[in-house]
Amino acid sequence: MYAAYEGSEYRYYRSASRLTGLAQLFGFLALILMLVWLLHYREGLNLDDYENTSRIFNVHPFLMYFGFIFFAGQAMMAYKTVMAARDVQKFTHMLFHVIAICLGIVGIHAVFKFHDRENIGNMYSLHSWIGIATISLYILQWVIGLVVFLFPYASQEARLRLAPWHITGGRALLYMAICAAETGLMQKATFLNMKFTRESTLINVLGIVILLFGISVDISVALSRYV
Repeated sequence: MYAAYEGSEYRYYRSASRLTGLAQLFGFLALILMLVWLLHYREGLNLDDYENTSRIFNVHPFLMYFGFIFFAGQAMMAYKTVMAARDVQKFTHMLFHVIAICLGIVGIHAVFKFHDRENIGNMYSLHSWIGIATISLYILQWVIGLVVFLFPYASQEARLRLAPWHITGGRALLYMAICAAETGLMQKATFLNMKFTRESTLINVLGIVILLFGISVDISVALSRYV
């Protein structure tokens, strides 16, 4: 247990739960499965490959998981489950969210670039609708959090009122991102007309592990409270 002095009182933090370690295990396992899929079955990643455009597309699932979902989960756990001073938690939380936003934007750019190269329309699927809505709301959530919580622009009363909404919104956005990932994997498998193959099995397992990562992040954060 960790004690931090704030003003006239000590606040005690419960150390990171075992679920946090489990979340990290699922997170890195999903990363390994993603790399095996894209490097072994899908010919690798290259955002500037003008001959094999599928390698441009492959940047999209990689960054939308590792760049966006993975770092979004790290941002949540850094603030709630890591023993550190409050200011350090806030800064790390904000930094991981910035990384998630930047890499997520690059990931979205990759799929738009692929569609342009292949003369494919944009924003026609449920996956794309959920994905764009998620990252748009995510950026809005980050901006509001930056103004209200990181810098002293809002009153203490306003911050106390907004905190539950901020936490709930963050958890909802994590699940929206996972929903986008699951529908994206399903859509890709459908386009490739996969049946009972090793690659289709790998994609299914990848989807399950990404879901387990999100669930374990959410539960570990929910259980890490002041004691």
